Amino acid sequence: MTTPARAFLPGLELSRILYEEAARPALEAEFPGLRYAAARVGSGSEVLGFDTARSADHEWGPRLDLFLEPADAAAYGKRIHRLLAERLPKQVRGWPTHFRHGDPADPVGHMELTGGQVDHRVSVADVGGWLHDQLGLRRPAPREDLPELTVRDWLAMPQQKLAEATGGAVFHDGVGTLTRARESLAWYPDQVWRYLLACQWQRISQEEAFVGRCAEVGDDLGSAVVGGRLVRDLMRLCLLLEREYAPYGKWLGSAFARLPGADDLLPSLRGVVTAGDYATRERHLCDAYERVASAQNRTGLTEEVDPTRRPYHSRPFQVLHAERFSHALARTVTDPELRDLPLTGGVDQWADSTDFLGRPGAVRAAVEALG
Repeated sequence: MTTPARAFLPGLELSRILYEEAARPALEAEFPGLRYAAARVGSGSEVLGFDTARSADHEWGPRLDLFLEPADAAAYGKRIHRLLAERLPKQVRGWPTHFRHGDPADPVGHMELTGGQVDHRVSVADVGGWLHDQLGLRRPAPREDLPELTVRDWLAMPQQKLAEATGGAVFHDGVGTLTRARESLAWYPDQVWRYLLACQWQRISQEEAFVGRCAEVGDDLGSAVVGGRLVRDLMRLCLLLEREYAPYGKWLGSAFARLPGADDLLPSLRGVVTAGDYATRERHLCDAYERVASAQNRTGLTEEVDPTRRPYHSRPFQVLHAERFSHALARTVTDPELRDLPLTGGVDQWADSTDFLGRPGAVRAAVEALG
């Protein structure tokens, strides 16, 4: 079967149409008075606003997340899923609502849509259970709206997961719990933010001299690799400074490019990763260091720290000595739970395995062990 050409629509728009034109009428007809929230949150490039026509070849299409109160989710969840399987249209603006599970070689856009129920991607959950599965947060106690977030909660939540929970769109919230949860997760508490900034500067300080040291022993490839790592750390630092959660590697550059002032930094960062020699690489890195250090000073979070480059002790390498910024920030961390922690930071500041970061229980255990 040849699939006709379809105009690309962003996934969030398809999800809104699916809710307004199909799911909402079905819910109102069969469950009048039911209180729920309808949203598109969680995993998926569309939630972060990065989907393109290429996204349509895998796990993409009209999707929706319904959130009920816990008792209602337990009582009606399966019935709602069956109702929508029977009532949803086979397509939304030409894009199938039918998904075939477990067959990545059979893209959603090439599926037969004749007969039978729709194998849809409309989930039904309660907010507390969803936050537990998504972020590893404690399930709320009976009659508790949302769990109170602890320092360890914040350090154990990868920024990609936080971006997925707070991004996307909410089309309706008749309960209010989802909206309150998203507001509470919108950004780090001030003390956690200061600590994470200190840890990010500390990461940079640990490797900034290696660009020169690798080159000095004839390892230009090693110098280039370290330079690329430092560019990544600077990009993530810029997102932290602008109070934006950093997505994982596929979308890091796209998220960085949206930041105010990114255009001023991009020539230096590109210069680092394209440099064919150490001297050029070091010059571009130091230009970038100075711009980001000046941005740090403009936050007013610490006393001003000299943002200019300097020699690495007695060695002939130009660096920022980024630990100066790390220490200045650490001195402003007064929370007793954070004050005595090592400058390792949140989980995705010291681990970047997608498989690991996607396992909240393992992440939580690792964070507790480090603490």
